[in-house]
Amino acid sequence: MLYIYNTLTRKKEEFKPIDKENNVVKIYTCGPTVYNYAHIGNMRAYIFMDTLRKILKYDGYKLNHVMNITDVGHLTSDADEGEDKMEKSAREKKMSVYDIAKMYTECFLKDIAKLNIETPEHVVKATDHIKEMEEYVDKIVKNGYAYETSKGIYFDTSKLPSYGELSKVNLNDQKAGARIEVDKEKKNPLDFALWIKSPEEHIMKWDSKYGLCYPGWHIECSAMSNKYLGEKFDIHTGGVDHIPIHHENEIAQAKGATGKNPANYWMHVEFLLIDNGKMSKSLGNVYTIEDLEKKGIEPLAYRYLFYTSHYRNKLNFTWDAIKSAQTSLNNLRQLTNMHKNGQNKVEDKILEEIENKFSDAINDDINMPVALSIVWEVAKNKDYSEDYYNLIKKFDKILSLNLDKYQNEEGLEIPEDVTKILDERKLARDKKDFQKSDLLRDKLKDMGYLVKDTKEGQKIERA
Repeated sequence: MLYIYNTLTRKKEEFKPIDKENNVVKIYTCGPTVYNYAHIGNMRAYIFMDTLRKILKYDGYKLNHVMNITDVGHLTSDADEGEDKMEKSAREKKMSVYDIAKMYTECFLKDIAKLNIETPEHVVKATDHIKEMEEYVDKIVKNGYAYETSKGIYFDTSKLPSYGELSKVNLNDQKAGARIEVDKEKKNPLDFALWIKSPEEHIMKWDSKYGLCYPGWHIECSAMSNKYLGEKFDIHTGGVDHIPIHHENEIAQAKGATGKNPANYWMHVEFLLIDNGKMSKSLGNVYTIEDLEKKGIEPLAYRYLFYTSHYRNKLNFTWDAIKSAQTSLNNLRQLTNMHKNGQNKVEDKILEEIENKFSDAINDDINMPVALSIVWEVAKNKDYSEDYYNLIKKFDKILSLNLDKYQNEEGLEIPEDVTKILDERKLARDKKDFQKSDLLRDKLKDMGYLVKDTKEGQKIERA
């Protein structure tokens, strides 16, 4: 039985899918705005998304999952101000907006592949759904929840008494303390743009009943989730930064168009800290997957680091922490592979007890630190057994850490025959058979590999 924390209710709740008959779970995830490389803070949200997917599959559900690609409409300020991030990036890089979108979308998809993140069933671009967005705006207008100004179509938050239900903000305090808005035509300070009338110099614009326009950032998610998942779906995921504005406005739009909150469960992953502080360009600490690789860190070491903290807690990234995660991942792989072809038999009852513990952890609001500790317990068992190896491989369908592949710290994949000798050598050292250990070390040297014994275990590299 799966329990997840619902931001909407601020409670941990039993997960009950809408489509119980077909056992299908419908999910929407806020994807990247493809104006630059996705950084490791962004990637925490997608590892979370992927882990949730794999737990649902482990539990026997089928998935219908949508992730958007924002390639228009997201302004430099979330408060409908500034210029479109895509156009700003295109101007700075002297490229077309469409080339910018194509380049960074491809980079994003390559990065998530390096992290063993599955691609959702539908990856959809905002620019391919302009018609759907305009139609969705029309529904909101016809239902009396929006109004037109000289600058665009705005959602009227005063018409929705439940506005603020996700962020739990005190709207009276917000309105009283609001600064003077740039757009004097807005009825309320918290009103937000659904459809923006395009200035002449704006590049990305489309003809509509309101003239040349482009969409507001929030409308794309509402229109696309509605198209692919219907008016009501199971789970909406994203980062905690989306709660107060983007996701709050998605709920408002959906209620304006359909009268319904679109998702039963809203799930949010906490911020990634860098050296216990914020990530920012000014501090020079906006790191990407490529930055990790340049320092000899495997992308999956970052996935391992993700599992060391609960998704609803802030995770602190330091270079020492990621190097430690790489070492731990290498050691876990080595221990896992020592069980491969192990001759000891494990009772079905014991295997079932271990799997139940693992299942309890992952189904307790995705408690991956506990789940990972259970994997370590199995891997460290010195009664080497292929039963344990197969059990860890089953757990790795969720962890996705390639635990059946042994690599050294530089990311060099070690051939299976070499891994087998390493495992045999570790077993010899555990039994204090140092003569056999030395013979196996010499054998590895003849095969082109040097092995060193350290406090963390055997380290291997090319001779």
